[in-house]
Amino acid sequence: MRPSGRELNQMRPVSIETGVTKHAEGSCMIKMGDTHVLCTATIEDRVPPFIKGSGLGWVTAEYGMLPRSTTSRMRREAAAGKQGGRTVEIQRLIGRSLRAGVDRVALGERQITVDCDVIQADGGTRCASITGGWVALRLAVNKLMKVGDVISDPLLDPVGAVSCGIYAGQPVLDLDYPEDSEAGVDGNFVMLGSGRLIEVQMSAEGSTFSRQQMDELMELAAKGVGELAEMQKAASSA
Repeated sequence: MRPSGRELNQMRPVSIETGVTKHAEGSCMIKMGDTHVLCTATIEDRVPPFIKGSGLGWVTAEYGMLPRSTTSRMRREAAAGKQGGRTVEIQRLIGRSLRAGVDRVALGERQITVDCDVIQADGGTRCASITGGWVALRLAVNKLMKVGDVISDPLLDPVGAVSCGIYAGQPVLDLDYPEDSEAGVDGNFVMLGSGRLIEVQMSAEGSTFSRQQMDELMELAAKGVGELAEMQKAASSA
């Protein structure tokens, strides 16, 4: 039995509210259970120096957790004077995950920055950030297409992510914090809505895992991301 009472293959309740900020070209608040992340997308008519003049666009991301997004207050990284290693790793993951679903030629020589700010954390913040980040990106691209700045849709397919793991000896979908903190195996799966893989992060957190268990987790992840893709499409077309 999972602490939440969910079935092994059951996601937490998911909601995606769009247009939650006034100024960003695209924005949403994604809630996956008790993990809540504000995602905004900003369009800029510039690209990093290493691709300037190439005609290619760029999508990048920044990630952060608010001080009381967790059970005890965290010190702001700005107060410490630098980002922590976890923050840097996660925002790089978000950026390269979102870029995998973008036709950078069709986007044109411009940059879209996706900011993901964790309001409340209960496991799976990077997965929620990727999933919500794509919705914010989709809304920003919609604006570019509406005014004719982009002719061909550069977003190939929704990009979503979900965590899976071995908890109490069973493969489970969409770990919340009580499960994540005790899971023997923990994995994050980033996929296109079509099911094609972008990135898989799996590690033994207390017990090793078999190829069969990995395949079972992959199946759970494909189910979860497929459900998320439908929600992403509904939210960004409303």
